[in-house]
Amino acid sequence: MAERILSAGVVVVSRVDVHWRVLLLRVYNYWDFPKGVVEPGEDPLAAARREVREETSLTELDFHWGEDFFETAPYSNNKIARYYLAGTEHPVVELPVNPALGRAEHHEFRWASLDEAMTLVVPRIQDVLRWARTQLDSLTRD
Repeated sequence: MAERILSAGVVVVSRVDVHWRVLLLRVYNYWDFPKGVVEPGEDPLAAARREVREETSLTELDFHWGEDFFETAPYSNNKIARYYLAGTEHPVVELPVNPALGRAEHHEFRWASLDEAMTLVVPRIQDVLRWARTQLDSLTRD
């Protein structure tokens, strides 16, 4: 069996009026959250923060929900994606050029409602979104 590859990312949310919006990134026809491979010896949460910064230029993230995370089932050559949940009050996104690629990693970004996001993402990411919605609902109730 292939060695497990851990990827880490963040479901980034922002409030618009009273509604939550979630940041989605698109590459070709695939929408996902900012994420990338955890480097050897790197803490997964640190990797998740790094990936958000590298892919979106967002640096001000508030992990209201602590270090709880959701992991996907293995996919694509035994990769597992671990997602954390963080909010931002500064939702200005840029898609910087990745020096290794000579272009941005993603074609576009979108701040989507949770319902809209469910229609854009694949079932594996829908599971992550359901988990995030549960976490957001718990904050609203507290």
